[in-house]
Amino acid sequence: MQQYESVIILTPLLSEDAAKEAIAKFKNILTEGGAEIVAEDNWGLKKLAYPIQKKTTGFYHLTEFKAPGELIKKLEVEYKRDERVMRFLTISLDKHALAYNEKKRSGAFNKKAETKTEEVAN
Repeated sequence: MQQYESVIILTPLLSEDAAKEAIAKFKNILTEGGAEIVAEDNWGLKKLAYPIQKKTTGFYHLTEFKAPGELIKKLEVEYKRDERVMRFLTISLDKHALAYNEKKRSGAFNKKAETKTEEVAN
């Protein structure tokens, strides 16, 4: 099974509960299709770089998962059918991206910033 990363932007007109419900729906599609969820990251309501459908903000959610290739088409069809999804992007991760994501989850990038601020303080 290949490892993938999918980012979706949901419409800002949703409440927090409705956004969580939409994310749960897509997560359920993945698990029913035989995917294994590796990591999730809910970025919350963020400002968009440019307006989409006359909206300037959106709920961002990132999901990293292992899945068979044919499941991606089914997932993206569901993204397109759901009118709560404004944009989505699903990519296949190579070995470098996997290593980067593992470091990011373990907090390796934050530790370096903390040591630099301690050195400056001393």
